[in-house]
Amino acid sequence: MRAVRTWLFEEPVVAISLTQEDGRLLVALGSKLIWWWPQTDRREDHGFVLPGAPRVRLNDGRTDPAGNFWVGSMKNNVLPDGQLGEVGPGEGILYRIARDGAVTEWRHGLGISNTLCWSPDRGTFYFADTLANEIYAFDYDAGAGAISGERHFFTGFDRGSPDGSAIDSEGYLWNCRYGGRCIARIAPDGSLAEVIDMPVTNITTCTFGGADLKTLYITTAGSGPGERLAGSLYAMRVEVAGLPENRYGIATK
Repeated sequence: MRAVRTWLFEEPVVAISLTQEDGRLLVALGSKLIWWWPQTDRREDHGFVLPGAPRVRLNDGRTDPAGNFWVGSMKNNVLPDGQLGEVGPGEGILYRIARDGAVTEWRHGLGISNTLCWSPDRGTFYFADTLANEIYAFDYDAGAGAISGERHFFTGFDRGSPDGSAIDSEGYLWNCRYGGRCIARIAPDGSLAEVIDMPVTNITTCTFGGADLKTLYITTAGSGPGERLAGSLYAMRVEVAGLPENRYGIATK
């Protein structure tokens, strides 16, 4: 029998990152970042608080190869009763939070921030705006932790909208398609290499795990009473290994 342990938070948990300290995680809640030690359930504020909350909230986030945490915001569609409201374009911002807590705003006017991934050679950053149905590519400078040269990477796919993603060791992006009932595996040149059908409609994000990084863990969202397994966590064995997740840097005092 599998044992399941549950933790409750005061706000929705939107992203989690490993850190350079084993057992200590960086957690993005709707309006702020916190430190969390799951073994003892100790929690401390990180220091970053989202400007404009609760009108806006954080969404997808991930740590880059240089140890900075990137996270995007969006119009807050989580109503006080827990139900989902409307989402509008143009209110999201892409933030970079450095290891010393310094905050830089990199992109404005976003709808829903998703898909923060870096290529195996650390030269490319991938980012999606779900409302625009676009995945973008940027040049990434690991030394400076900076992005430039925005360009269209993957667009026009008619099965759902781009949600979260993971990247494998060959540089292919595994993009979860919200409303599309599938995952799109996208080649480094932006071409569609493979479509993996899923048993539920709303596929939200994925990550590689297991000892060989060949298990893809896939999260999904509810879509009404007609899909009993919507909102479940899925696991799928794949042939190509993923990349280990980067660890957020912890500034020394």
